[in-house]
Amino acid sequence: MSKLSPLERRSALTLACVISLRLFGLFLIMPVFSLYAQRMPDATPWLIGMALGVYGLGQVLLQIPLGLLSDRIGRKPAITLGLLVFAVGGGVAAMSHSLLGIVIGRALQGMGAVAGAGTALAADLTRHENRSKVMGIIGVSIGVAFLLALILGPPLEAIDGLPGLFAATSVLALAALVLLWLIVPTPERASAPAAITWGSVLSMLRDGRMLVLNGSVFFLHLLLTASFVGLPLLLAERLHLPVNRHWELYLPVMVIAAFVMGACLHRMRELAQSLRLVAVCVVATGLGLLGFGLSGDHVAVLGVAAAVFFSAFNLLEAALPSLVSQLAPGSMRGAAMGAYSTSQFLGAFVGGAVGGIALGKLGIDGVFLCAAALTLLWLPLVMIGARRIESASASMEAAAAARSA
Repeated sequence: MSKLSPLERRSALTLACVISLRLFGLFLIMPVFSLYAQRMPDATPWLIGMALGVYGLGQVLLQIPLGLLSDRIGRKPAITLGLLVFAVGGGVAAMSHSLLGIVIGRALQGMGAVAGAGTALAADLTRHENRSKVMGIIGVSIGVAFLLALILGPPLEAIDGLPGLFAATSVLALAALVLLWLIVPTPERASAPAAITWGSVLSMLRDGRMLVLNGSVFFLHLLLTASFVGLPLLLAERLHLPVNRHWELYLPVMVIAAFVMGACLHRMRELAQSLRLVAVCVVATGLGLLGFGLSGDHVAVLGVAAAVFFSAFNLLEAALPSLVSQLAPGSMRGAAMGAYSTSQFLGAFVGGAVGGIALGKLGIDGVFLCAAALTLLWLPLVMIGARRIESASASMEAAAAARSA
């Protein structure tokens, strides 16, 4: 892996800021939402889970179209459109006085579906051999945003309530827009070829390699969102930890996760290594969720489980998009990343619904145990898919070598 050029370094750092500002706004809600939502007049477990995960539905509807649009009109215009819609959704949620209104605002936020176009822009601005490093930088920035949101969400909610947090998400989206146009370089753009149609996009999505990666990010965000239906309640009700002290658990956990990511980034240099790392992270995710469900009132057990879970989450957030950008056709990279992000946010939507249902029927521990059981579906997908990806990649390399000879 070669050293990042000044342009690649600038692109990686500024795009990491743009992506992280938007995600920081989304993460800011997670550590306090289920506690706040319980006090609303129309609160039910299912509606709490729906309000937490419904933004994924908007992402599902528009992620691929915006990714494909970014292939045709350019990444920055497509990202701008998505950030403006996201800001409007934050305003709607901030002015709502019921969970139903928040559901509508969160759905609008989800329609600001810029994740695929943003990751494709990062890929456009970097060389192939440095792409995993750039995705790692973005992944670390997402981890930092997640950490800061977990620490700052509770005290900010205490100052101005949940409406203030939603208003902050809109402000952060507009700040990301300023960074996008003032600092992020604009790549030389080649429009998607005329031959690129919805049929060719669907053909690309049916590729077994894309199905494995898209399925993996679906499970990852399903489990993350479901866990945050129960985690704030577990800390507040089981461990009697006030919401403004939740950072005391999250801070050391996320510092450990950041060190684990830094130690493992070099293992993403090759396709086979990345695929093995994904399989290990799936197992770690399941063990972390199992630890949440069985921790009882033991803070140490919960802390270890959280460190395992969030370390695996941060590594997968870096590894999976890097693999997609490597394996997708260059002319359809925006559409491929859009499909990837669609799967990601579909997982968030399903995770919110599953978490809400499990909370109502099985209680807090049931949320985590149900989520842990779902890793038994995820792991075979990864194990079988990894062999197919390696086999297909080896065949393509052999064909390319034969043509060059």
